[in-house]
Amino acid sequence: MTGAKADIPGTMCAWVVRTPGRIDQAELPTPRPAADELLVRVRACGVCRTDLHVRDGDLPPHRTPVVPGHEAVGEVIAAGERAAGPGPGARVGVPWLRRTCGRCRFCARGQENLCPSSVYTGWDADGGYAPYVTVPAAYAYELPSGYADEELAPLLCAGIIGYRALRRAELPAGGRLGIYGFGGSAHLTAQVAIARGAVVHVLTRSAAARALALELGAASAGDAHERPPEPLDAAILFAPAGELVPVALAALDAGGTLSVAGIHLSDIPALRYERHLFHERTLRSVTANTREDGREFLTAAAAHHIRATVTRYPFDRADTALDDLANDRVNGVAVLAVS
Repeated sequence: MTGAKADIPGTMCAWVVRTPGRIDQAELPTPRPAADELLVRVRACGVCRTDLHVRDGDLPPHRTPVVPGHEAVGEVIAAGERAAGPGPGARVGVPWLRRTCGRCRFCARGQENLCPSSVYTGWDADGGYAPYVTVPAAYAYELPSGYADEELAPLLCAGIIGYRALRRAELPAGGRLGIYGFGGSAHLTAQVAIARGAVVHVLTRSAAARALALELGAASAGDAHERPPEPLDAAILFAPAGELVPVALAALDAGGTLSVAGIHLSDIPALRYERHLFHERTLRSVTANTREDGREFLTAAAAHHIRATVTRYPFDRADTALDDLANDRVNGVAVLAVS
């Protein structure tokens, strides 16, 4: 291990999920980076709906116990002997996608998000609900300047996944985009789409989220089950509610595409072919992201400052942050302030 600072403690207090439905604090050994990894002192970590799925068992456990958190921003304080890239003192982002094989047919054709050997921060390996976290150097992101740590944290998953969902929706230039659900990822994606000239219609059950959507430049904001004021060229479903799939498909114009951004979705009701899919409407899923998605999105964030609406929680209230997220009490994005 190179570049290590002498003040790295032997143990740390972190949040862990041991059984579905609970998250507790525990004293753990401070991680040490593998040969190709960085050790990062966490300054802030976003609270993502995927963390909620890990806590509640909606995602089957891959590691027990596990430290959640995959939107971590911090300072590199040590590096393994073969770790290339940002050195000690650099500010980096620790994202959801942790490692892929680099050899399979998916990796070879630029679809590393579909790699069957892919592993994920906060699910397969301990994440950022802790003072320290490791990350393979090749999967860490160098971050744009002009943002506070707490503003950057949600960009690392909510922003990147939303960007991939936008790409998958194939919105034409100047097109009409419907966004269903308006939490952390959606409010960042809307800003990218608006900056690129899209007309954005937001459909969500939260009155506070509808107000935020209009403040950020949406053309309209209504209830999730309402019909938008005009047919949509594309739509993105961010809410983990399968019952909204036929609603969003029915709102599409001919040739429109609906992309489903979540990693977990409740059951989808039966679709009627003529009403929901005819006229070449397309339904697409979104699975994680590639590193290229992340680099493109962070480049866009550097060029057009993206406003992350943040609700700040101290590190020792991660359990409250997750409860608030589960009960739609977070406007924008919840972020843990670790330092």
